[in-house]
Formats: sequence, C-alpha cells, structure tokens
Amino acid sequence: MKIASVINLLEKTLGAPKQKRDAPNPVDLLVATLLSQNTNDHNSHRAYANLKRIFPTWEDALGASTKKIASAIRVGGMAAQKSKRIKEILHTIRDRYGSIDLTSLRRMEISQAMEELQTLKGVGKKTAACVILFSFRKPIFPVDTHIHRILNRVGIVRTKTPEKTFDAMQSLVPPQKMYSLHTNLIRFGRMVCKAQNPLCGACVLYDLCEYQDKEKFALSREGKKGDSEKVHFMLLDNV
Repeated sequence: MKIASVINLLEKTLGAPKQKRDAPNPVDLLVATLLSQNTNDHNSHRAYANLKRIFPTWEDALGASTKKIASAIRVGGMAAQKSKRIKEILHTIRDRYGSIDLTSLRRMEISQAMEELQTLKGVGKKTAACVILFSFRKPIFPVDTHIHRILNRVGIVRTKTPEKTFDAMQSLVPPQKMYSLHTNLIRFGRMVCKAQNPLCGACVLYDLCEYQDKEKFALSREGKKGDSEKVHFMLLDNV
C-alpha cells in the first residue's frame, strides 16, 4: 500500500517523531492552534508565549479587553480577528462546562469529541483534530493545507479541500502512525515538497509521486532547504 511506503520513507529520512511525555492542556493547545493560522510556527509561538506571559490564566484573558489580547498576540498576525475569536471561545467554554477546561472531552469517543469541539466558533476539523491528537493522545490524523497539497501530489488522495482529505485519510493511516505521518509531512513540506518550486530532484518519494510537474522540478536537486531549527520546530509540540 502506498501510504505505508510513504510513512516508511519519511521516517527513514526524517526519523520517527515521538510525542513528549506530558500532554498539553487542551485549552492551551486549542488557542495555540488558532494562533497558528495564517502564520509560521515561530511567530505563532511568540504570540502564544506573549499571551501566556501577560495572562497567566485563561480567566485573566477572558477578563481582558480584546484590544489587550490583540496587543499580546500581534506578532502572530491577524491580531484583531484572533483576539475576538479567542475571547468568544473562552467565554463559550466557561459557560458550557462551568470553567475554562476541556479535559472532560477526553472521555468521549473521537467522533463525539470532534463534534463537540467544532461547535466552538471558528474551530474546524483541523483544529479539533489537533486537540484530540496532541492533548488527548487519541488516534486521529489532522490535515492542514500543506498536508493536503502533498498527499494530492503523491496521489494518496484526489481531493479538492483539506476537509475532504481529512475525511479520506482517517481510514488509510495506521492509528499508531498518525502522529508520525502528520509531523513528518509538515517537515517534508517545508524542506522539499514546497508549494512553490518543490525540490523534486531531492525527493525520497519521487518514484511514488504522481505530481504532473515532477520531471520539470526534478532539475532542482539541490536548493536552499531552510534553517534546520525552523524545519523541525513544531508549535504544537512546544505548548
């Protein structure tokens, strides 16, 4: 099966990533994932760190104005929109569960937890799946735009949106490999299978890949692959 070959080749090239022992708090993870939208991991991590420094508890953040929250997360971009969304979500969580705490969702089945998380305004499949994988440590395969792009190029799926790719991939990835493949595809997308000018000539998946322009880009065997720290830094592993 092609997906098994992709998993093995990426692990041989990039290693088999392991999650840290202590799972992050689900509200922390949820907010960090929201901050990661439309920016890179380093800027979103700075925004998250600033937010936690200025507001040590989520009750502190909920009691603050959206302007103060926006000021704290400005480095991550789209601060006005994200600050409003964060405050709305914190308010909903407290009203629904009695405190700003999502740990009760850990006891739910994956499908039920997905539905519950997606009732929070602005939380889609990717964000909900990240909370379940990273905080609840349950087998689910989150899909962002980069993972969607790579899986379609390789020919694992033929889908039009990340949401459709998410739906298609849940039955294809072995549960014990969901974290590994998610992490390695993000790293691989930063290093080789870039949105623009992919380094197809340096791609370990080249023989498996069905990307129609791979021969054209195969001449780019060597290229600037980016700073190693930036390639391997994963925001959600540092929450």
